[in-house]
Amino acid sequence: MTQQTSTPNPDLSPSAPRRRTVVATAAGAAGAALLPLAGASAARAADAPAFLHGVASGDPLPDGVLLWTRVTPEPGAGPGSGRGGPVAVEWEVAADREFTRLVQRGTARAEAASDHTVKADVRGLDPATAYWFRFTADGVRSPAGRTRTAPDGAAPDGNLRFGVVSCSNYEAGYFAAYRHLAAHPDLQAVLHLGDYIYEYGHSEYPTGDDVVRDVRPGHEIVSLADYRIRHGHYKTDPDLKAMHAAHPLIAIWDDHEFANDAWRGGAENHDPETEGAWKDRVAAAKQAYFEWQPVRTSTEGTTYRRLRFGDLADLHLLDLRSFRDAQAPVGDGGAIDDPDRTITGRRQLDWLKSGLAGSRARWKLVGNSVMISQVAFGSLPARFLGPLAELLGVPREGLAINTDQWDGYTDDRRELLTHLRDNRVTDTVFLTGDIHMNWANDVPVRAADYPWKAPVATEFVITSVTSDNLDDLLNVAPDTVSGLAEAAVRAANRHVRWVDMDSHGYGVLDLTAERAQMDYYVLSDKTDKNATAAHRRSYRTASGSQRVERARRPVR
Repeated sequence: MTQQTSTPNPDLSPSAPRRRTVVATAAGAAGAALLPLAGASAARAADAPAFLHGVASGDPLPDGVLLWTRVTPEPGAGPGSGRGGPVAVEWEVAADREFTRLVQRGTARAEAASDHTVKADVRGLDPATAYWFRFTADGVRSPAGRTRTAPDGAAPDGNLRFGVVSCSNYEAGYFAAYRHLAAHPDLQAVLHLGDYIYEYGHSEYPTGDDVVRDVRPGHEIVSLADYRIRHGHYKTDPDLKAMHAAHPLIAIWDDHEFANDAWRGGAENHDPETEGAWKDRVAAAKQAYFEWQPVRTSTEGTTYRRLRFGDLADLHLLDLRSFRDAQAPVGDGGAIDDPDRTITGRRQLDWLKSGLAGSRARWKLVGNSVMISQVAFGSLPARFLGPLAELLGVPREGLAINTDQWDGYTDDRRELLTHLRDNRVTDTVFLTGDIHMNWANDVPVRAADYPWKAPVATEFVITSVTSDNLDDLLNVAPDTVSGLAEAAVRAANRHVRWVDMDSHGYGVLDLTAERAQMDYYVLSDKTDKNATAAHRRSYRTASGSQRVERARRPVR
């Protein structure tokens, strides 16, 4: 049995020929010796181990996938409790739902040091293939999950489909979007673009009567135990468990996995006087994240990495919190345009530029937690904007609405987008969450030059699963006040082809060699646990065009 060791390599696709290897680990406990696996028995006592948080898989490769579960070793040994001894866990991977055709099996150990979470990095599987998996501990069997490996050449059906979600605030509503994604039978994976959990305490966001259900723990999470409890509470949600059991997850973090508006040295929602050192809070949040998510751990403690899906797509996943400088005040052009300020960090930006330029895939997807498209009021023609910015000290690209986005770090954005233009990198699609709205954007190097100069990429932004949007915050009916704001944004930003500030839901991205299409689905009511989902709109970009256009119907 080979134990996993952490690696800083952000490219997760194996470059060597596929080997029939099996790697298993208890999260955060690499190097620990495995316990002998107890024999299975049909009847167990009430204090036997339990699988209360479901099963999950993630980070699919052509020859493997990461499996995850959490074992509750005894009553009272909940997440963050530190209770319970080590438990031997067996995992199985089969080619059929009945597990009559086992293809891989192995053992791992759940222990308190990793909050009794288990990860098994299984290799030696066939590409572009669906598998079933499950775990057993002391004779108790987990629910079964379904996963899928990535293609290593052409996609079998000529297309790839990904669910896309972000911003799931437990107290703001029910996770019906996850339930509807679980029902899609043909997804390669679900891409979660950040804010999988929120750090706030009960009734902090949302507040008062807007709270739909209570989160645990009831206070703002700061310590390692707090973050573990919050992750564990989320994974008791039946809709979230259904999604994890149905599809592999590909996840990056944004700020609320730590604290609101996080940057490398602090956060808007962190007070070192009462909540301790920021570095300690970040370390706790990252440890719990890697324990509780089916994401491969890097020694750099980051989520930026690359996954390849045959000839059709490379997926570049970013970490836009660990390396960024503090957000600049709105209107502070000197800070916003400062070339010494960064959102990515030098190493990550170079890695991204190199990966995009060197990609041989048709589509270069970028999992991007905050919007890269400029959204500004006061946009002026290019010949006026530069001189006025110098005279008045405002940002060169107009007055940014949200400096937590790439709008607050214009030099990094200019460098990246100029790199796409100068190196003739085509078919780059940014996939974004964060702002609780749906958008479809062309991405020019400079918005003031659009449409006279061609865009260099496109961007699809997905709304929140539950987190409040504009109408929620104003307590008004959908499609009322927001319609005025949508019109104002589009009038000032010609590259914004569509924006929807009302909806909650998810997206389904469908890729072929000819086009990338995002189908936007919205929920009937996020406060209704039985909410329905309906198609709202679809936008696509044709290969080679670097522009979005309306599609009249969803792909399926």
